Amino acid sequence: MEKIKLQNKIDLKNYTTIKVGGISEYFYEPNHVSEFIDLINWAKSNSYDCRIIGAGSNLLIKSIYLRGLTICTKKMKNIKIEPSTGYVYAECGVMLPILSNLLAKNSCKGGEWTVGIPGTVGGALFMNAGCGNSSISENLSSVQVMNIENQDIYEIKKEDLDFNYRFSSFQENNLIILSAKFYFKPSNDFKSIIDKTKSNLKERLASQPYHLPSFGSVFKNPCNNYAGKLIEETGLKGFKLGGAEISEMHANFIVNNSSATSDDILQLIYLVQQKVIQKKGILLDPEVRMIGFEYP
Repeated sequence: MEKIKLQNKIDLKNYTTIKVGGISEYFYEPNHVSEFIDLINWAKSNSYDCRIIGAGSNLLIKSIYLRGLTICTKKMKNIKIEPSTGYVYAECGVMLPILSNLLAKNSCKGGEWTVGIPGTVGGALFMNAGCGNSSISENLSSVQVMNIENQDIYEIKKEDLDFNYRFSSFQENNLIILSAKFYFKPSNDFKSIIDKTKSNLKERLASQPYHLPSFGSVFKNPCNNYAGKLIEETGLKGFKLGGAEISEMHANFIVNNSSATSDDILQLIYLVQQKVIQKKGILLDPEVRMIGFEYP
């Protein structure tokens, strides 16, 4: 830690895609895995709370002073692709659009859907991010992790982890994701991979409010249904609460019209849940991770 100079009192709204957040007592962006490990060990040895964030999508941080250390992994972006075998090594801070574009350029199939997702590899594995019928865990081979309790570092195979819709074992265990290995099938059809990647991005930009600060999707889709459809059917599309608004483009997006507070957004999440359960009898489950709140 001698060479690491922690930043103090950093506003985390600049590190979330919704542009809302609290003030972190200590903050640092490690450049590589060894720095990341040193930071976690430092926080533990000094009994500091330690929060780990990636791209800050799907993340609502309460606008309060947050004691302890916040680690942002976005500078941990080392990635290696073997086009002939389809094997990929990626550190936890690699952005999914970067992964998608590199896979396409190296003619490897299976990552086309990740092009429009503003998250990191680590965050995607934690949430088991996905789109349509695809999810990040499908192409996973193994994950390098650190056990926060005893500081052991080791590799864990996919079959020793549990993944489900927007769920991974990492949400319930003491393991921190450092890097991951994937397999994406090599293909001779370079053009179709490029075309599919471009098409996916174009479709996302046309149907989702990427021009405004948002989480990405707010709620998980219920079984055999769609959260956006249910919210739209309750008449909430375009509804505003303070500076937070249900997007006119896609009802499963909450956007920040420049002045939203963390409480505006949380209250809007509650309101959507209440209206949908009243009118549809379905409780929507947020996929947004919350820091600083006592969410029920």
